[in-house]
Amino acid sequence: MLNLKQRLAFMACALAAFCISGGVADALSFNFTATRGMSPEAINGFQQAGALWSALLSDPVTVNIKISFSSLGSGILGSTGYTSYSTSYANFDSALLRDATSATDATATSHIPTGSTFGLLINRTSNDPYGRGSATPYVDNNGNANNKTINMSTANAKALGLLKTNKKTPDASIAFSNSFQWDFNPSDGITAGQFDFVGIAAHEIGHVLGFVSGVDILDYNSSTRFYQDSAFTYVNPLDLFRYSTLSAGYGVIDWTADTRDKYFSIDGGATDLGSFATGEVWGDGYQASHWKDDLGLGIMDPTAAPGERLSISALDIEAMDVVGWNLGSSTGASSVAVSPDNSSTGGGQDGFGMTGLWDEAVVPEPGTLALIAPALMGFAGIAFRRTRRGRN
Repeated sequence: MLNLKQRLAFMACALAAFCISGGVADALSFNFTATRGMSPEAINGFQQAGALWSALLSDPVTVNIKISFSSLGSGILGSTGYTSYSTSYANFDSALLRDATSATDATATSHIPTGSTFGLLINRTSNDPYGRGSATPYVDNNGNANNKTINMSTANAKALGLLKTNKKTPDASIAFSNSFQWDFNPSDGITAGQFDFVGIAAHEIGHVLGFVSGVDILDYNSSTRFYQDSAFTYVNPLDLFRYSTLSAGYGVIDWTADTRDKYFSIDGGATDLGSFATGEVWGDGYQASHWKDDLGLGIMDPTAAPGERLSISALDIEAMDVVGWNLGSSTGASSVAVSPDNSSTGGGQDGFGMTGLWDEAVVPEPGTLALIAPALMGFAGIAFRRTRRGRN
């Protein structure tokens, strides 16, 4: 592993090469596989959503997503799942450093831990020094499995060169309900009483690309039973930039399930760039794989209202940048293929609930958490919000 001085020197060379080359011309592309009978409007909506990300991210990666538009049951607007990939922290850190191209990357890679392990603030474990299942956070840096494992979506792994960029196996599945009113054309605003299909699809794709927090695994699996901290090998790349005032004081990330403020920081917790949601069960009521609700931070906000148009923000892009995606020209275009598929899409329920509450996402069953994680991980999308509460 490189020390800090070597890492900074490496980044200086990488940035110089990037500037001389004039940037990266390649673009992210999506291969959407649609179920039979899916409407042209819905297919086009996914194409538009993919193009939004392709215009911003330049990695020559193909992301394969199964899409469907059908009846999903009462109160469910959509469901999504992504295929996960795990690797050692040392392997991830080397890949992130090799992939770095921007000034943001330079700051981020110089502030994450060097070596083969990282420390984190955690709680609600069976070996919590403050008592079994205690809500009181403690620093875990003993080098166990959860201190040296990174879990990510396969799309994110492709961006980092950890998987073949054109690997054809499914990276995710996204299903939308045909029982609700959708606006498929955001260019003229979103019709009152309808949901922004393109914006919500872009939100879901954002999860597939890597806007995910493993804190949701801890949050869901620490209620009636508790597990050794070493079982929680689900720290995601974005979690390496998840801090609180308390964790920053210890020089570690915050991977706890509670209501304390957790924020996005690329300089070791010194600068708060925007708050994260803190968990559905023990946190603020929204899954941790989102920005804090209703602060206008970006498309990865956990809620949306009918008539509200969603858009990708600079903060959304910065988050994608630091987890391994390269930024591209805003004039980039998406290469999207749509092919018929007779099978239905899988994945976890996305929590598009009419009550404004999440339906539970697919997470490892408590009884098997310490042994395996499912190949298809579920996560929450945007929940229904009846009113627009003073968004910025």
